[in-house]
Amino acid sequence: MRIVCVVKFVPDVDNFTYNYETHTIEREHSPMLINPDDARALGFALTMKKREPQTCIEVVTMAPRSVIPQLEDILRLGFDSATLISDQLFAGSDTYVTSKLLSSVIRKIPYDCILSGTHAIDGDTSHVPSQIAQSLDLDHLNFIHHIEEERFTCSSAVVEVEGESSYTTFEIALPALLSLTRESAYRLPYVRYKNLNLDVSERLHILTNEQLGFDPAEVGLSGSRTQVVSTHTKEHMTRRKKVVKSDDEGIEVIYTFLKSNGFI
Repeated sequence: MRIVCVVKFVPDVDNFTYNYETHTIEREHSPMLINPDDARALGFALTMKKREPQTCIEVVTMAPRSVIPQLEDILRLGFDSATLISDQLFAGSDTYVTSKLLSSVIRKIPYDCILSGTHAIDGDTSHVPSQIAQSLDLDHLNFIHHIEEERFTCSSAVVEVEGESSYTTFEIALPALLSLTRESAYRLPYVRYKNLNLDVSERLHILTNEQLGFDPAEVGLSGSRTQVVSTHTKEHMTRRKKVVKSDDEGIEVIYTFLKSNGFI
């Protein structure tokens, strides 16, 4: 079986650089982490490879070259290859352009299934997986909580999708794009000590616009169809806390609080 994992690297929310003129995150100058939802997709793919060693997994991402060390560590976990789409021309791309670039590369890769995360913590639009599926004419399921490993084959998959108040089980024909949530149980292991310095450079491929051949007007900020008009810093409120005992005095304190604030 051949699996493609679409991965996004997101800025460390506690330490990133923002460009207030273009209203974009300067990803090349910000520490980058694997998006939690995408890490679950990687974890599931690696689980299947351990069950079926002949499974081939390729990781595809679009990011600055600063993520190369993270990609190398992913390869050291046992993934077969990784493709990094990286070019200064692509900086500031919105979800439309990003999905177009990713789709152009994935289209050339043989696959039985594409895995991704549902959300990204730096935007949370969930657009890219759906747009990739549309571009590649694939069915798509997101908010996947669980995939039945023993029924995951080259022709179909059985998945459990999280709803607002319940879970629903679907069987979907493959190839398709399956997007997992961070609540799923799949995890990435740490790189083994013996593999920390393993040379994986031959399995890492970097593509620029020289290979992809897009008109510069189609990509980056100039090709993006959505623009951020303005931004603001979120204000955090400091809340007062009072601890009471579960006795008559504590009950009276809670009752007085609720009544004075109009809750009762």
